[in-house]
Amino acid sequence: MAASSRAQVLDLYRVMLRESGKFTSYNYRTYAIRRIREAFRENKNVKDSAQIQMLVNKAKRNLEIIRRQTHLSEMYSTNKLVIENPKKPRT
Repeated sequence: MAASSRAQVLDLYRVMLRESGKFTSYNYRTYAIRRIREAFRENKNVKDSAQIQMLVNKAKRNLEIIRRQTHLSEMYSTNKLVIENPKKPRT
């Protein structure tokens, strides 16, 4: 993989994780982050430049979907789950 495409893929990976962290729903957020990590891990050994470009284009489309969904989740946010709330120290 050329250095420029490697940098492009790593940048795309970081942006996708950052955008997925914006989901207000804990379940959507953890699922999206887990799915992104798994997909990039599955394809880390791909060497064919045409296939890499195809995967990058697919990831860019998915990034746009994530961005749209995070905006929607911000509009219709709900209360945090028990697992998300930090524990209060007992006094």
